[in-house]
Amino acid sequence: MIIICKKNVGNIVLVSIIIPTYNAEMYFPKLLKALTHQTINFELIIIDSSSNDQTVNIAQQYTKNVIVIPQNEFDHGGTRTKAAQIAKGDILVYLTQDALPFDENTIQNIIKVFEDEKIGAAYGRQLSYEDTSIFGKHLREFNYTENAYIRDKTDIKDFGLKTAFLSDSFAAYRKSTLASIGWFKDGLILGEDTYAGAKIILAGHKLAYVSNAQVYHSHSYSVWQEFKRYFDIGVFHTSESWILDEFGKAEGEGMKYIHSESKYLLSHDAWYLFPEFIIRNGMKYAGYKMGQKFNYLPLWFIKKFSMHYKWWDKSISTKHN
Repeated sequence: MIIICKKNVGNIVLVSIIIPTYNAEMYFPKLLKALTHQTINFELIIIDSSSNDQTVNIAQQYTKNVIVIPQNEFDHGGTRTKAAQIAKGDILVYLTQDALPFDENTIQNIIKVFEDEKIGAAYGRQLSYEDTSIFGKHLREFNYTENAYIRDKTDIKDFGLKTAFLSDSFAAYRKSTLASIGWFKDGLILGEDTYAGAKIILAGHKLAYVSNAQVYHSHSYSVWQEFKRYFDIGVFHTSESWILDEFGKAEGEGMKYIHSESKYLLSHDAWYLFPEFIIRNGMKYAGYKMGQKFNYLPLWFIKKFSMHYKWWDKSISTKHN
């Protein structure tokens, strides 16, 4: 059922919240309960990849819009597009199942920015959960600061790849803008949000970072998990090489991150973690560079190094040489 917002924002009439899920039972009750306390109403769409826990049953207590797809049909871009195309909202808000709204104004705050008709997409601030590792906490503080901003094509020269930064863990899109760029791309190993952000910027629209729209969302990745994650980022950047051609290489931002992380460890009296800091960042870099060269590696080798190893079993893997 579609519900009109209690508070219209500019010309916005409807908001749809879309959450892709798989075995979300441990997160879902808290997330869905938090959404019931938001200051606006919305259409809620859950698109589930055939969970084998209680995810679907829990979802059906909150919405009739529960779509179940075969697990092997999940696609980072295609699945979100499927939900977007049936959504009735003018603004599409995407959350991941492990995100949690900070307060009752989270959704209202992110959609306010669309009063500016040139805004094509926006993303909110992600705060770390209390039990997140110090490396995970720094990542959130580095990527999600207190300072809101709006960027467009003219900012590429100053901010490079960061100009197109988006995170679908908590992001909102103007549906008409998303449709105009051809929706999210199918078949990406990850980075459907970065792909969309880059397309939106190059099409002449603006992206906004809304720091007062906040969710809890963080990870405590191991060193090996970081390697795998960056391997997949390398695959993405090679597969979509036009993004680096248009916005610049990612290595420069990586050096800023390393400098920031070293200062963060010192400021938190975590000097004893510097050996891990060196290994962790070395593994990230190695994973990224190896991922960029995936076309030269055997498939069995790639699958051991990829975080999204199941992706390689899809039909796209047959294109690998």
